[in-house]
Amino acid sequence: MFLSTGGESNEAAIRLAKVCTGKFEVVGLGASWHGVTAQAVGAQFHFGRSGHGPLMPGSLMLPAPNGYRSVFRNPDDGSYDWEAELDYGWRMIDLQSCGSLACCIVECIQSSGGMHVLPPGYLKALKRHCERRGMLLIVDEAQTGVGRCGDFVAVNHEQVVPDILTLSKTLGNGLPLSAVVTSERLHRVSQEKRFFFYTTHLNDPLVAAVGDKVLEIVDRDGLVPHAREVGRVLHRGLRALMARYGCIGEVRGRGLMAGVEIVTDRESKTPGHDLARRIGDRAFGHGLWANLSSHPSFGGVFRIAPPITVTAEQIEQGLEILERAFAETEGSQPLYAD
Repeated sequence: MFLSTGGESNEAAIRLAKVCTGKFEVVGLGASWHGVTAQAVGAQFHFGRSGHGPLMPGSLMLPAPNGYRSVFRNPDDGSYDWEAELDYGWRMIDLQSCGSLACCIVECIQSSGGMHVLPPGYLKALKRHCERRGMLLIVDEAQTGVGRCGDFVAVNHEQVVPDILTLSKTLGNGLPLSAVVTSERLHRVSQEKRFFFYTTHLNDPLVAAVGDKVLEIVDRDGLVPHAREVGRVLHRGLRALMARYGCIGEVRGRGLMAGVEIVTDRESKTPGHDLARRIGDRAFGHGLWANLSSHPSFGGVFRIAPPITVTAEQIEQGLEILERAFAETEGSQPLYAD
């Protein structure tokens, strides 16, 4: 099914899961972003929920994996027991559920939630939890899909096949195109149960033709391995910045998705929202737009996701501007001698 936006595709995916399972409860991660339609916003818990009254019934939450700030992180050795956190989260879900768990929707990298990558093995464990409860697993690849993370879709990195996968953003290369992808079995079940989802531009042939050309070019020009290779340049440069400035608490991400979390103190991990804003303003003044994701539950995080056609030279230029912005901003805590 081809739609127009990521939110629409997630809305359709959740409705599809409800119809196919005959159940209605939806589980999301605490720091996710899936859109602003009714089903999608009900499955996210940091963004877009205030001021609208009750959301969709049956909206439940798992703790979002955050190896930098989680209470399941061992302060002594820095290890992160995500398995205990995930098991604990599902125990809480089971206590709250009325026995009608339909699906769980997640992102492989929580972009708006601070660029947190799901820990290795997390997605496989999540799929097992879903299967034990008769739920479907939906993976939202709006921001990670079509090569950005160094795989065509990010689930390939974990070798997990979700029940439903959604794509958007890069798929249309700037035009409004999204997709809901599922198995033959679920497609057959959806027809038998008379699943219905329709919008003005459902399966629009114009943008579908653009999406077809995008996929052709991604394959023709080797943009998936390119994103992986140039992503190494990006992450190497960001780690070098972290070694030079004490205000960088953590660098994370994969491929051409990176997050740089700004803190006022590395030891206490005090969020540096204002400092991050000033660094971003300085970078913008030098010609680099530094997108800032900021929420009370984490520090100001620069979300870095350049076009997958970006060159290594352009990445180096961006890193030079970031270095200049850090150097010129009071409070960045240089770790080098002048």
